[in-house]
Amino acid sequence: MATRGRTLGVDRGLQTRMLITMMLLGIVYGVFIFILWSIGAGFGLIFVSLMVLVQFYFSDRMVLATMRAKIVTEKDQPRLHEMVGRLAVEAGVPKPRVAVADMAVPNAFATGRSQKHAAVAVTTGLLGMLSDDELEGVLAHEMSHIRSRDVQVMTYVSFFAVVASSLMTFFFFMGLMGGMRGRRGNGGNAMMVAYLVTIVVWVVSQILVATLSRYREFAADRGAAALTGRPMELASALERISGSTSKVPKDDLRKVEAMNAFFIMPAIGDGVARLFSTHPATMRRVERLRQMAQDLSAG
Repeated sequence: MATRGRTLGVDRGLQTRMLITMMLLGIVYGVFIFILWSIGAGFGLIFVSLMVLVQFYFSDRMVLATMRAKIVTEKDQPRLHEMVGRLAVEAGVPKPRVAVADMAVPNAFATGRSQKHAAVAVTTGLLGMLSDDELEGVLAHEMSHIRSRDVQVMTYVSFFAVVASSLMTFFFFMGLMGGMRGRRGNGGNAMMVAYLVTIVVWVVSQILVATLSRYREFAADRGAAALTGRPMELASALERISGSTSKVPKDDLRKVEAMNAFFIMPAIGDGVARLFSTHPATMRRVERLRQMAQDLSAG
């Protein structure tokens, strides 16, 4: 018998957007590398790129460590493992590792550089808040990310953004040190140009990441609805997460804000400028899920 995951089909819109995003980032960084080499600042690019490549290889472990999420066994979390295992079969993907982050912020995310190296994580705040059906909707959303491989693409595009961010810091301090030593001339000018170009590249990277992230959330909502056949359970979970997040201390939210692009709901984000927002408005997501439920009811 074919699993439901094999009948979901391919989201051409998501696939196209992921391809376009990767191509645009490739062009941006090709120009970026050319400029840095032209002004003699290529050494910084090589150093930071090597450092971030190592980070990328261990990306799943680093994301879990950032969230203080620990891998749990079936004995530790039988309910979670049963849901994740069943959804993995439905989605037609290898069962990912299961992790739990001990924090009050109610959220969930998927990470991994491939389907074989994927992990699904939830927070204790989420586990204590949702019903089984709502939790299954959230897990189905994360499983959809793994199935469509957009987790891998987000890891790649986030990698570029991290390179730019790291270089911004690198060139800033190099320029600062040069200024303190009274260094002038072509070397100082080159460092200033490198810093300004890096800022532009970082901004462009953030816009591309945010644009793709917003669409992939809609796509994962659709995938979750198809996997469970119960769109309104996910809609209910999103509303409850959104309502509960406002009650979490701001300091706790800021600690995990950097993970927004990976979360099912942003820790802090709906109030951010639309261009840089990583998620669609909760109301829009709920409306789309409600329409899916009506379509399912109509046959």
